[in-house]
Parts: sequence; structure tokens; C-alpha cells
Amino acid sequence: MEYKIATMAEMAAKGESPEVLFWVGCAGSFDDRYKRVTTAFVKILNHAGIKFAVLGQEEACTGDPAKRAGNEFLFQMQAMANIQVLNGYEIKKIVTACPHCFNTLKNEYPSLGGDYDVIHHSTYLQQLINEGRVKVAGGAFKGKKITYHDSCYLGRANQVYEAPREVISALDADLVEMKRCRTTGLCCGAGGAQMFKDAEKGNKEINIERTEEALSTGAEVIAAACPFCMTMLSDGVKNKEKESQVRVLDLAELILASNSDLSNS
Repeated sequence: MEYKIATMAEMAAKGESPEVLFWVGCAGSFDDRYKRVTTAFVKILNHAGIKFAVLGQEEACTGDPAKRAGNEFLFQMQAMANIQVLNGYEIKKIVTACPHCFNTLKNEYPSLGGDYDVIHHSTYLQQLINEGRVKVAGGAFKGKKITYHDSCYLGRANQVYEAPREVISALDADLVEMKRCRTTGLCCGAGGAQMFKDAEKGNKEINIERTEEALSTGAEVIAAACPFCMTMLSDGVKNKEKESQVRVLDLAELILASNSDLSNS
């Protein structure tokens, strides 16, 4: 089954506008592992009949890594360029699978003239399930233990705690919480542009500490909703040589695997 992806340029040329713009993000575009999340989410959007579009080559980095690394000038340059494109297309609603993009677009673009209704894909997926547009109950993860890792920019920064857990509960899975979760969740170690720099001296990498917490729950799946978290947790599972027993999966991938109509497409 082919899945359709229209660019905003193509849609605008027809005089049409999307229900929602899917902001893919750098990881969703270029990271081989997270491209699979992008594909899964697009399949879900198509299956649910959502009229969406992407910016394609007109999308650039939101500027989050530059800002976190202290380069405010570069951030504002990147942000203003994106805002010019978004406003040019009169974009109103944006959905993204990256909490870093989500936080930046939602909280830092308005002061620069970019005011949009920004939704993280965990919330959007929960809405699609609640509306009956996507069915997942009784699928591949029924009764299986899943633990969920709270992304810092989704959880503590934006208080999105329930939506990801409701998606997992809808799978008929057994959600087991780590000791540090929700408001006391532990960072994966990649935020604040740490993803792009060498580790500092210490006794243990923070992603190993977090992975140990996740493994101690006995979960077969560590659910993530962030490309940075996925990389750090996957590296942690590999470090513990548990790849054959424990998988790190995004919420969109969980839904894709739980719906036979989707997984066979």
C-alpha cells in the first residue's frame, strides 16, 4: 500500500490547505532509526483520513540545539526563516513527533511572530484513538509489560503526561512505571544540546542509569516519544546486551504494530 505525503507547496498550488501540518524535524528526516517513526506516523495519518502536508525541503531546523548550546543569534535566524515560510502558507495547526521541535514551536516562536496551535504526536494519537479513527485494542501488545520514559520537553516542560500513557493503555498493555516518572522523571542525557557533545567525566552515563531503571521494571518494551530519548535508551539497552529481549519503540510504532490494517500496509 502506498502512503501519500503532500508538500505545502503542492497543496497551495491547488488552492488547498491541510487539516494539520506535520513538522517532521531533523531526526525524523535524516536519522535512519527515526525515519521509521516518521513512516509509522504517516501511515496512521493516511489510515485515519487526515488531510495533512509537510514542508519538505522548505523545512529547516527549529533552532532548538543552537539555542540550548547558547547561540541565540543562530536560533533567531533559523526561527525567523521558518516563521516566514509558515506564515507565508498561513499555517494554523502543527503536529510533530519531536518534543524539542514541539517545545520550540509552541513556546519560543510566538514572541518572534510565529503563533500556531502546536500538538505533540502523542496527544494527536490519543485524540485519534478516542475519536475511533484509529483502533488498537487487542493487538500485538495485549497483556505485555511496557514502561514509558517521560521526555523532559514533553513532560516537565509542557506537562504532557497522560496522553502517552493513554495511548499505551489503549493497546491493552500492562503499563509499568519506573521509580522516577512524570514530574520526577530522569533525563535521558541528550537534552540541552548534550546529544551533540562528548560526555563529561563521571562514574556512569546518565542514559545507562535510566536504562537500568527501565529494565528493572521487567518490561518487554520501553516506549519513547522523542528521537533523542530513543537514541539514548537504545544505546543503553545495547550496552546491557538486552537487544534480543527488550525493544525501544515510539508510540506511533506501537500503534502501527497493534493495528493489522496498518501493519500490513
